[in-house]
Amino acid sequence: MALDEGQPYDLICLDIMMPGVDGIQALKKIRQLAIQQGFNQENIPKIFMTTALSEKDYVVAAAHAKCDAYIIKPVTKSRLFDEIRKLGFHIPD
Repeated sequence: MALDEGQPYDLICLDIMMPGVDGIQALKKIRQLAIQQGFNQENIPKIFMTTALSEKDYVVAAAHAKCDAYIIKPVTKSRLFDEIRKLGFHIPD
């Protein structure tokens, strides 16, 4: 809907395991839609994954699907804000 309204998201947070949806598949679909909509590296939404699963396979799969960051739960406010800042967003201290 955000794309249809011409107001795409700048940042998307996804969990690896969501009810009824696989986070990696959702990530791949979002990236595919961005390419179809003509996004380039400067304006493509930043996506980071969160999960309680720290297994290497999940981290690698998220990286291959082109996530921008990966945070293992529990997520603290300071860690979340640090990761968002690393993606180029300004969040006051």
